[in-house]
Amino acid sequence: MVSPTGRSREGGGGRGDGTFERARGGRAITLYGVELTVCPDAEEVASVVADELVAAARDGQAIVLTGGTSPGRAYELAAHRDPDWSAASLWWGDERCVPPEDERSNFRLARETLLDGLEAPPREVQRIRGELGAEGAADEYDRLLSGVRLDFVLLGLGPDGHAASLFPGEPTLDERERRAIPAEARLEPFVDRVTMTVPMLSSAPAVVFIVTGEEKAEAVEHAFGRPPNPATPASLIRAKAGRTSVIADTAAAAALAS
Repeated sequence: MVSPTGRSREGGGGRGDGTFERARGGRAITLYGVELTVCPDAEEVASVVADELVAAARDGQAIVLTGGTSPGRAYELAAHRDPDWSAASLWWGDERCVPPEDERSNFRLARETLLDGLEAPPREVQRIRGELGAEGAADEYDRLLSGVRLDFVLLGLGPDGHAASLFPGEPTLDERERRAIPAEARLEPFVDRVTMTVPMLSSAPAVVFIVTGEEKAEAVEHAFGRPPNPATPASLIRAKAGRTSVIADTAAAAALAS
């Protein structure tokens, strides 16, 4: 793991706009309250995230998983490093409204890369039943989440700055009463979705973003190097009482570390 190329503002470096506020041991930098860990490549990102997942599972936490292109390898490594997840419970931050065996399903990704590799499955697996349709699945998940205390939320980041299925400028970003809601797709695959809301995702004491690839660099800078803005939904999701972390490869973090 390597530190970003930028220096902390206290040392006279950085961009001077608040992007780099303080260094932590040369390995993490706080950006508007977000801790950044930069890894040399996507494999190291997956390794770091896997360790975080294993620690949360061993601690019996309520873990929220994500879909997308980045987390699959982290799930594989986590299952290999500790195949006993019997103390943990699993939830999903969002889901497409497809059956669980559909190749577009976030649950299917987790089943194939994580769950199928475990010797002792989680004590609770609460998937979003997308096959019920957006309204039905969202209503059911909202009820299931009532009274639930999330501990660890894992999120990806889209090139447009979306997280879970919360897209730029959408009214879904303003929801403050419900825990899960329907969402209209704003990128491929264009199928209806269900997503946890900003307050629910932010309720966990640990919120971790996994981001890889140069195509995400601009979104990373907008989400974590600038003040919160509905144009970049990920910028609105911060652990209410705890830590928000970004684990990125050098390509994804390039705009922050310049």
